[in-house]
Amino acid sequence: MLPVVPFARRREQLERLFSRLAVFDDQIDGAVRRILEEVRSGGDAAVLDCTERFDGVRPASLLVDAERLAEAHARLNDSLRGILVEAADAIRRFHEKERRASWFETGEDGAGLGQRYTPMERVGVYAPGGTAAYPSSVLMNVIPAQVAGVEHLYLASPPGPDGLPHPLVLAAAHMLGVEHVFSAGGAQAIAMFAFGTETAPRVDKIAGPGNAWVATAKKQVYGLVDIDSVAGPSEIVVLADASANPRFAAADLLAQAEHDPRASAVLTTPDAALAEAVRRHAAEMTASLPRRAIVEASLAEYGACIVTDTLEEAIQAANELAPEHLEILTRDPASVLPRIRHAGAIFLGPFSPEPVGDYFAGPNHVLPTGGAARYASALGVDDFVRRQSVIAWTEARLARTAPRIAAFARAEGLEAHARAVEVRLAEDISAHSASNTQKDESANPHG
Repeated sequence: MLPVVPFARRREQLERLFSRLAVFDDQIDGAVRRILEEVRSGGDAAVLDCTERFDGVRPASLLVDAERLAEAHARLNDSLRGILVEAADAIRRFHEKERRASWFETGEDGAGLGQRYTPMERVGVYAPGGTAAYPSSVLMNVIPAQVAGVEHLYLASPPGPDGLPHPLVLAAAHMLGVEHVFSAGGAQAIAMFAFGTETAPRVDKIAGPGNAWVATAKKQVYGLVDIDSVAGPSEIVVLADASANPRFAAADLLAQAEHDPRASAVLTTPDAALAEAVRRHAAEMTASLPRRAIVEASLAEYGACIVTDTLEEAIQAANELAPEHLEILTRDPASVLPRIRHAGAIFLGPFSPEPVGDYFAGPNHVLPTGGAARYASALGVDDFVRRQSVIAWTEARLARTAPRIAAFARAEGLEAHARAVEVRLAEDISAHSASNTQKDESANPHG
């Protein structure tokens, strides 16, 4: 069920794991393109038609009544409500530390340079449905946007048989103060946010994970709007040595495998005995899992125990995989950390299992997948702000630098660029400005 792969054959395993990323086949790509065009031209009615066609239910309204949100929150038992509040507080505290401050500096001649951080105006958040409910995705996407200062937040999630998103999704939205929630999922929800409809405004950015149809739709609308990422199936690498508890390692692999048949769970270790023990425990523990079929499919196709000769080789294998989640279960995890180059989130030691990060620790669980950790980072406040450069040159600074700026422009063959600088030096700018001011005052004596 969980194959053992020698380090020398890791390339075969890497190719198999990365083959999961080929989700944009021609059939899905073409179908999504048609859905996007249908919603672009048909608005609300098209979203409802697609929802009925794909989800088997036609909501009475795309926009969920505020009363329904309040009801879902009120029906939470006190224990679960408290858990959601505690998790939200931890997530907010962590992301508050990501805030950036605008700055502006002035030189001796009065010329100034700076950078402004301004929040996006409208963000659409997608919370997946289907085989499970994900209120945690609501928290992880909405909270950093709120910390960033996004003014208008909209949430979409697939409807259940009653025509409404899952009650836990509605409750989480209400708890966070998200007032605009839509009963729509799949590619049609992405299209709704990208193009806007009679009910849903066009947003500036779409964030949140989803299936292959959602990922394909996000990829196709990118450029019209921004997106957080094109997320693939979930994944974990457990990097362990002989000191690791094999039951802990097995349990952590299964926690990722139960997400999806295409999820990947990999152990990399220099200890062959540990690999065999993990494989045995994984088989035993899988038998009692409610999502056993999903786990077995995931482990058979995209799971492995990579056995290396040394710990350094095990670290090398982890870096090559560049996983979404990396657990370090070694005798001294802190000493291994500096040698990790590529990972979305890193969990140190036996008491930092990956689900702690999924729900409760505070860092974001929306992470790069499929090797994207080589260049991408966890979702955060930066994803919902824009950097704006501010330039306030003075006449003196322009006069001193104009010859070099104009020469640079001409080197690129852009004569009008050069003249736009030089025209300001061809006359007495100060006198011209003063003259204009006097003319304005005489023309309008009452100000």
